Amino acid sequence: MRESAGLIMYRHRDGRWEVLLVHPGGPYWARRDRGAWSIPKGKIEPSEDPLAAACREFKEETGFPPKPPFYPLQPIRQRSGKIVHAWAFEGDCDPKQFHSNRFDLEWPPKSGKMRSFPEIDRAAFFPLGEAKQRILPAQVPLLDELEAWLVHTRRFSTSKPG
Repeated sequence: MRESAGLIMYRHRDGRWEVLLVHPGGPYWARRDRGAWSIPKGKIEPSEDPLAAACREFKEETGFPPKPPFYPLQPIRQRSGKIVHAWAFEGDCDPKQFHSNRFDLEWPPKSGKMRSFPEIDRAAFFPLGEAKQRILPAQVPLLDELEAWLVHTRRFSTSKPG
């Protein structure tokens, strides 16, 4: 079974909760927006602790070091069958300052030309409602669970402080 792990950075800004999402780089995703964004995540290496993998992937994909505490979320299954383990943490950063690792791909296909692309081409904070429209549909339950937890533990809604 394929598994990956990731982190959701959240913050409270202008009376609402926002989450940091990333957009996949490369030519296949260049023109896709709604339903294409993701939490920063990646493959769990053999014998690697899933939370350690999530922290490593977050740093590799954004350049920002995650800081505990981490709130565990229920794993989800993506359409591909991959299981995604996720944690949320409160933090802040300037998404314009992110930097991602790169990958090589033959492009255009069958051209024999290898090109380098960023794994993530942009990062941005979105209010939870908008984030649910932009994120891969299979990852929406992660945002739903985070929102419910924030409302319950913080005693205020996602639209205004209490």
